[in-house]
Amino acid sequence: MKTILRLVALLLLLALPTVAQAQMYTNSDGVWSYIFNADGITLNITGYTGSSASVTIPTNIDGLTVTSIADATFGNCASLTNVMIGADVTNMGVNVFYNCPNLDAITVDSNNPAYSSLAGVVFNQNQTMLIAYPEGKPGNYVIPNTVTNIGVNAFASCLNLDHVTIPDSVLTIGGGAFRYCLSLTSITIPGSVTNLGFIAFANCFNLTAIYFQGNAPTPTNDSSVFSDGSDGTVYYLPGATGWGPTFDNRPAVLWNPLPQTSDADFGVRSNRFGFNITGGSNLVIVVEACTNLANPAWTPISTNTLVNGASYFSDPAWMNYPGRFYQLTMP
Repeated sequence: MKTILRLVALLLLLALPTVAQAQMYTNSDGVWSYIFNADGITLNITGYTGSSASVTIPTNIDGLTVTSIADATFGNCASLTNVMIGADVTNMGVNVFYNCPNLDAITVDSNNPAYSSLAGVVFNQNQTMLIAYPEGKPGNYVIPNTVTNIGVNAFASCLNLDHVTIPDSVLTIGGGAFRYCLSLTSITIPGSVTNLGFIAFANCFNLTAIYFQGNAPTPTNDSSVFSDGSDGTVYYLPGATGWGPTFDNRPAVLWNPLPQTSDADFGVRSNRFGFNITGGSNLVIVVEACTNLANPAWTPISTNTLVNGASYFSDPAWMNYPGRFYQLTMP
């Protein structure tokens, strides 16, 4: 009986799942930790330690191909400025490059079947999903109009990013997409967006104005889209549906400026052309101008705040053009 019990115990022990133990590999870039994937013949990079500014993810280790990069592999690599991803990496976790404050560019091998890169930003292969924007990349960024989905945490902790232009092609903004993007003071969300993910704009402490160009999108059920951030105001356009007095616990205000063309201030005055703009109090209005309505190229020329619901716009350069047209837009 004891022998049978010992045999049963041994069989049970053998049946328990094995715990993957990380192996270590060192090259000129630094020290890599890795584990075997389930197939036993490919590897998953799970961590990196090093001080190199430029890093290339190993193509293979001990003759085995690296095909995966785990979550948070490069966490807190302060010296890292650019990364090269090879053709065989077809699976990347979430937040692979999180907390790399100086990372300026991520480049993907052009032969990679799953991922691609453009100007240092990572996309899926056909560039319909924006996956990762480098945290240290500064300035303004215009999302390509091939993109329909901004991925989870895609712009998270991008502290040097000043402004993002979201095209009308985007339908979904993923969870945590802009979390901790602390330089962000306002954002315009196109009418194409129908869904905002969990904590999409959480911890954006300086975000004071959120402009929606379409109907109210679907937020998460627990009202977390703008959680733990500033007391920003949501603005929506006349005729849009689904809006109430609040959106995701933020005040929702109708954006309704109108140029006044029949009062005494409209028209040519000394060295300028101008008109009054009226609407909701404290609305911020951008006035754009173009010279050809058949093929318009609109240029912003003035930003006006409707103090007590009104502001006067003037264009001192109007005489430099044979004709000029104006429109009011969101910032």
